[in-house]
Amino acid sequence: MIASCSTFTRTTQKEHCTRIRTAAPIALVAATALAGSLLATAAPATAAAHKGGLHFGAIQYDGPGKDDRTNKSLNAEWVNIHNNSKQKVQLKGYKVKDNTGFTYTFGSYTIGAGKTVKLRTGKGKNVSGTVHWNRGSYVWNNTGDKARLIKPNGKLQASCSWGKSTPKNKGLKNCH
Repeated sequence: MIASCSTFTRTTQKEHCTRIRTAAPIALVAATALAGSLLATAAPATAAAHKGGLHFGAIQYDGPGKDDRTNKSLNAEWVNIHNNSKQKVQLKGYKVKDNTGFTYTFGSYTIGAGKTVKLRTGKGKNVSGTVHWNRGSYVWNNTGDKARLIKPNGKLQASCSWGKSTPKNKGLKNCH
């Protein structure tokens, strides 16, 4: 309910207040009807469509713990690449890049349909589902960065960006 009404030229305060009080419920009904029709056609947020094809799933750009450049800390920084297609994809020649130009190029690696591969920043043995950049320093900036997945032909396949790491987001970005 409106606590006070302003006076305008050509209308009395009573006339102006009456117009506002009459118009407000009509506007509220219209807005409610519009919102209801939009909700009826939109899928719930929890049922949102998963990105198709090859894309970034999640990025742990600020690994838990202290950034002390140990291999354990470097490997706590990672990028998931998800294949949401119905076919396996050969990643040979695909590149992952950050804003400053650090680039990882996949060797021969096949990601199965519906599968994910984790690219860790540090050193380690590549196994099914995990590959290593083999770097001795961090790639992803904790204050904001952008990951790009680039096809062998140079075209952008996917990207994901984020802002500053906070206690709330814990340095993790969901890119779906």
